[in-house]
Amino acid sequence: MDNTPLMNILITGACGFVGSSLVPYLLKKGHYIRSFDTEWFGNNLPSDQRLTHEKKDIRLLDQADFEGIDSVIHLANIANDPGVELNTDLSWEVNVLATYKLAELAAHAKVKTFIYASSGSVYGVKEEEQVTEDLSLVPISVYNKTKMISERVLLSYQDKMKIINVRPATVCGFSPRMRLDVSVNMLTFQALQNKKITVFGGDQVRPNIHIKDMIRVYEHFLLKASSLKSGNYNAGFENMSILAIAELIQSKVPSEIVVTQSNDPRSYRQNSDKLLKTDFLKSFSVEDAIEEIIEKYYENKIEDRDEYYTVKTMKNLDLSSHGIKSTS
Repeated sequence: MDNTPLMNILITGACGFVGSSLVPYLLKKGHYIRSFDTEWFGNNLPSDQRLTHEKKDIRLLDQADFEGIDSVIHLANIANDPGVELNTDLSWEVNVLATYKLAELAAHAKVKTFIYASSGSVYGVKEEEQVTEDLSLVPISVYNKTKMISERVLLSYQDKMKIINVRPATVCGFSPRMRLDVSVNMLTFQALQNKKITVFGGDQVRPNIHIKDMIRVYEHFLLKASSLKSGNYNAGFENMSILAIAELIQSKVPSEIVVTQSNDPRSYRQNSDKLLKTDFLKSFSVEDAIEEIIEKYYENKIEDRDEYYTVKTMKNLDLSSHGIKSTS
C-alpha cells in the first residue's frame, strides 16, 4: 500500500467488465468502497471489510447511499450499440435519467469528485487523424447519444463538484467478469477456440486501451481531480484497424483470417494528449492484452459463457423485478 490519501468511493456498475477489476485494485490501495450493481452478469467481487456491496439498480439509489462519500465513479449503463438497441426506453432511463439523479444526490451530499465513464464513440465517424476533445460530437447511435447527453448533464454540476467525463477507447484484456464481445478479446478468443478469425470489413480503425490502464486512469483522476479542470478526457492509446488486430493475434495463435464485407461504418481514432499532460503514463498494450487472454485461456479461466456477451445475457434476463418488460 502506498501513501496516497484514502477515500470513501461509491462505484456503480461494480460487477461489470471494468468494475470487477477496478474494485479489487482500489481495495488493495486501501480505499473504502460502497458499490452497487444489478448483477445481471454475475458478481465476482472479493470479500473485503472495506467493501460494502449491494445488489441494487442505480435508478433506486437514494440520499443515504451517498452519505460520507468523497468520490463517485459511475460505470453502470446499458452498454454498447447492440445492447442499447434491445430496449431503447430502458437505455435512456438507465444511461441518462439515472445519471441525472445520481448527480443530484452526489451534489446534495457534497461529493467532491464525480467521474463518469462515457465513451470514445461519442465523436461518431471522424476523418481527422487526431481526434481530440475539442472536436464536435456527432453520435451515430442511441448509445452514443445517451453518453453525450449524460456528459452535458453532468457538466452542468461543475459548480458543485469536480466533473471528469472519461471517454474510453475499446477496453481489452482479462477481467473477472470477462467480455468476449469487444474486438481484441473477441478476435483472440476466436483464434484460440476455432483457429479462425472472422473480420468484418477490417479497415475500420478503433482506439484501444488495456483494462489495467483503464483502471489506472480512474485511479489517476481520483487522485488528481482537485488540481484539474472539470471536463472531458479521452482515454485511448493504440489506434488500430480491425485487420491489424487480427494479424497481431495470428502472429501469436496459428489461425486463419477470413475477411468478409461489413456495413458497420464506425471508424474512429483518439488522441489522448490531454490525459497524458496530466502526468498519466500508459503502461500496457494491445499485445499485452492478447498475451494475457492466451495465458488465461490455457489456464481454463476463459470459456464461452453467455454472461461474457452483453446482448446474449440481456436477451435471457427476466427484468420484471426491475419494473421493465423483458427484452427477449
